[in-house]
Amino acid sequence: MEFRIPAWVNQYRVSANSLLSEYDPLTLLLAPLFSLLLARILQSIFLVFHERGLKATVISFFMSAIKLVPGVKKYIDSEKQKIVDKLQGSSNRDGWRTELPKSGLGDKVLVQMKDEKQKDVSWQGKCSGTVYIGGNENEGHFSLINEACCMFAHTNPLHLSVFPSVVRFEAEVVAMTAAILGSKEKASGGQICGNMTSGGTESILLAVKSSRDYMKAKKGITKPEMIIPVSAHSAYDKAAQYFKIKLWRVPVDKEFRADVKAIKRHINKNTVMIVGSAPGFPHGIIDPIEKLGDLATSYQICLHVDLCLGGFVLPFACKLGYPVPPFDFTVQGVTSISVDVHKYGLAPKGTSVVLYRNREIRKV
Repeated sequence: MEFRIPAWVNQYRVSANSLLSEYDPLTLLLAPLFSLLLARILQSIFLVFHERGLKATVISFFMSAIKLVPGVKKYIDSEKQKIVDKLQGSSNRDGWRTELPKSGLGDKVLVQMKDEKQKDVSWQGKCSGTVYIGGNENEGHFSLINEACCMFAHTNPLHLSVFPSVVRFEAEVVAMTAAILGSKEKASGGQICGNMTSGGTESILLAVKSSRDYMKAKKGITKPEMIIPVSAHSAYDKAAQYFKIKLWRVPVDKEFRADVKAIKRHINKNTVMIVGSAPGFPHGIIDPIEKLGDLATSYQICLHVDLCLGGFVLPFACKLGYPVPPFDFTVQGVTSISVDVHKYGLAPKGTSVVLYRNREIRKV
């Protein structure tokens, strides 16, 4: 059967050829290319405005334009260098070792370390957010910590069969921490698990990576995005860079809490997790974890709660009758929690715990 082109197609072809015959062939060739280039430029501009917002984009453009003025960039670089030089010169490095000594120092090294320690600032009771244990470094709780650290300073937890005592202690710390954060409650699901880390930053990094991998396995997300309030810890910025996650920082509300509506507006098909703090570092204010949990449950995404500061305070504040809003694994939607034992858990520095709602989230 012979195929015939419809009459209207022929009519359209003739009209198009008649119209285009008025233009130069080179123009017809370049016009689509220029149109495509223009579309790409407009798309890039739109994405910049969408990601940064109008105010941030305008300020960034203005600053970039200012730097084009002769002498301005040179002046800014000069001022930056002055700050760097000041920071580097704030400590006298004369006499600092830059090479291994030709012979061992023996016991003299302890004398030298004690002498250097005497030059440290008298921080007891004066440095908020630096040391969380009060008292003399050689007495009371400090003395207990020092002795415990000496006993296990040489151990390697990777070798379970060699140091079963360390394995047991880690498991107990994780279990006890989970217990005060809702693991014994029915709402938690009864599968809370986790491990110890070197600090709050590592706990957050692991929680972010686990959430990313979990969402990839569960929903097939290959271009992950994360939404956090501007009050969230800077560890999330590091995690976003390390694990190739697009980071959205959204404003807080008038009470400096995470703005749930603003977070909701940024959720899309690539969102793997949202974040809340209890409390946040800048203001010491607890985010609306319950509402964030509802949001995470509704969109089937992860919710990490940063309890690095409040993890060993809020549970006991609840027992004392203080009106503390829900913040732990009893909140549906919470998939992971970070809590620093070396803060108000009064453990030595370099001690934190990351917890997951279940083994499925952790194993990925």
